[in-house]
Amino acid sequence: MALKATIFKARLQIADMDRGYYAEHTLTLARHPSETDERMMIRLLAFALNASDQLEFTRGLSSDEEADLWQHTLSGEIEHWIEVGVPAEDRVRKACGRARHATIYAYGQRTAPVWWQKMEAATARFDNLQVFFLPAEQCSALASLAERNMELTATIQDGQLWLASENQTVEVQPQRWK
Repeated sequence: MALKATIFKARLQIADMDRGYYAEHTLTLARHPSETDERMMIRLLAFALNASDQLEFTRGLSSDEEADLWQHTLSGEIEHWIEVGVPAEDRVRKACGRARHATIYAYGQRTAPVWWQKMEAATARFDNLQVFFLPAEQCSALASLAERNMELTATIQDGQLWLASENQTVEVQPQRWK
């Protein structure tokens, strides 16, 4: 019998001073059985950093054909493809070829720098790609915010994000690699 996803609910209030975006989102996140709290919270962080009414979580780890998050235009084209982790080169090519914008949030203190060393030259030709690295201690702190029902506030200013629950605030400063 296959293991089922664990469902998490989040009410996320976003104040993004960098983009002038202020909204509240009620989100449902399905955590795949092989996914950690850390990865799930990085997906939530990616949502906060790129939030819009059209941005949505996908089947993620359950599908090779979908991004972790994506945003479609009204005509159905992929506007923004967002990956979390260290995707293979063919997946990055697919994202950049199918979407107007592609963003990767890489994490893993040991794996991400090695991955980027291999990928940097291969991705140089993609003008529609952004790559960010999330430091390990910040990712661990994000994981500590994970609860089945979350009430979170995201404040974004000057490229920094503060994600706060009732008891704790985590500061995240993504490092731009591309």
